[in-house]
Amino acid sequence: MLNFICYKKCSTCQKAQKFLDENAISYTLRDIKEDNPSFDELKGWYEKSGLPLKRFFNTSGLLYKSLGLKDKLPLMSEEKQLRLLSTDGMLVKRPLLICDDFVLTGFKESEWTEKLK
Repeated sequence: MLNFICYKKCSTCQKAQKFLDENAISYTLRDIKEDNPSFDELKGWYEKSGLPLKRFFNTSGLLYKSLGLKDKLPLMSEEKQLRLLSTDGMLVKRPLLICDDFVLTGFKESEWTEKLK
């Protein structure tokens, strides 16, 4: 089962959801603002994804910018970065697509098509 984690007001999330619906891909929807991922969830997804941890941060978000994370993240341990991510869903790159054998951050249609078909 796929877990689709998004922010309903995000246009990229809306495009991703439309893609899933149009391709008849079933998923469980989770609003990241209402149900922020926990430290343990984020740690597991990060380890499963094989992606750099920075890919889990919403680097274009207002909160990321207001906290000055561009300069702070390189100085933080992975654990501190994951703990920070778990404090507010608005820091997390979205949408997230979580499956048993992969994790996708952000929506790139070609990447999603390759993984889901």
